[in-house]
Amino acid sequence: MVFSSLIFLWLFLPIVLGVYFLAQDKYRNLLLLIASLFFYAWGEPIYILVMIFSILANYVCGRFIGSEKNKLALVIGIIINLSLLGVFKYCGFVIENVNALTGLNIAIKPLSLPIGISFYTFQSISYLVDIYRGVCAPQKNIIKMGLFISFFPQLIAGPILKYYDIAAQIDNRQVTLAGANEGATRFIIGLGKKVIIANLMAKTADEIFALNVLDVSTPEAWGGIIAYTFQIYFDFSGYSDMAIGLGKMFGFKINENFNYPYIASSIKDFWRRWHISLSTWFKEYLYIPLGGNREGKLKTYRNLLIVFFMTGLWHGASWNFVVWGMWHGLFIVLEKIIPIEKFLRWRPIQMIYTMIIVICGWVFFRANNLSYAVAYLKRMFVPYKMDENLSFWTREFQIALLLAVVCCGIVSALYQQIPWSKIWKQKIVNALRPAFCWMTLYLSILLLASNTYNPFIYFRF
Repeated sequence: MVFSSLIFLWLFLPIVLGVYFLAQDKYRNLLLLIASLFFYAWGEPIYILVMIFSILANYVCGRFIGSEKNKLALVIGIIINLSLLGVFKYCGFVIENVNALTGLNIAIKPLSLPIGISFYTFQSISYLVDIYRGVCAPQKNIIKMGLFISFFPQLIAGPILKYYDIAAQIDNRQVTLAGANEGATRFIIGLGKKVIIANLMAKTADEIFALNVLDVSTPEAWGGIIAYTFQIYFDFSGYSDMAIGLGKMFGFKINENFNYPYIASSIKDFWRRWHISLSTWFKEYLYIPLGGNREGKLKTYRNLLIVFFMTGLWHGASWNFVVWGMWHGLFIVLEKIIPIEKFLRWRPIQMIYTMIIVICGWVFFRANNLSYAVAYLKRMFVPYKMDENLSFWTREFQIALLLAVVCCGIVSALYQQIPWSKIWKQKIVNALRPAFCWMTLYLSILLLASNTYNPFIYFRF
């Protein structure tokens, strides 16, 4: 089940919300746990067992770690979590590479990937590490522990929760109609991002990337990757908006995960704005433990490259993702050596530089293999069939592209520049918001009901 489905919008969410608001406080965590497990089991009834095992294993390890800072329990807990991830996500990838390097022919039995396993695995690891560090106490209630790991609003696409950010809210939270209304508004905005912009961009991107790269013209190559650039941002940030909104409806405050990354002035700035929960996780649980920037420049560069290698690998079991991660890591290191703000002093030029690097990186992320990615980049930068008829340049694509460009940061930037007081600007926003939300919701449901293309891009995560 996904948020952008009529089953979720018309059945699951209204029923869960209705029962949740009628239930007494002491039963609400149990209700959310049952709803979350049902939500997960809807699409993957077998892999709910993996989820339950993860909950039980981390609960037990957390209790042992908390009793006397038991390092062995921490190691065992991390091994269990990484083993689950390794078996389902990376086993086939490792065997393929062993076969390629040694000439062996080890049989590979493909396993479907439990949706969201990368997200809840990282949440579990951070929980165990934070108990060992003394940042938080272990959760003694198995229901509350299960809710932390399986909470359905952020289960399949993040943001990645850290236990110390949400522990107090699991124990005690305020549920109000005003909060539910605010959450619903945020959810509708995210739904619109996903259905109205990302899905339309996805249709163009998937059609072009499905072509033989030798048949792709230069304009088509740019059209395909620009479509994917907007698809992944509005899809991913849309899901984060929906998660934050859903959390608000149930009384939870979930941290922001995106901050207009496509108006970033450098790759470093991009990663301050893109998938904030993931970059924060790697900073706290990998970069700093490796030494961060405390042991000289060379080790700092090494640590950064390790982090971005792992960032790429986290996204998928493919060398494409590794290259994508290292591509960003390389420019992060280069910007450490040559600060981009000093080299390119005008912000629009900084933004253009950043977007070119990001767009080229997305080619590796989207392509099915490295050879396709390299050939695709060649099509982008070596002119080919420039006068060919652009079949992808439809009215539908043009409208979606205009919306994408306007909504990726321009509206926010213009809003900040309006020379009115914050009070008046907020009054105008409050007056326009209801009509905007109803229009967005109506159009989103209309598109979903008409069986508009609605891909799910997190199956690799």
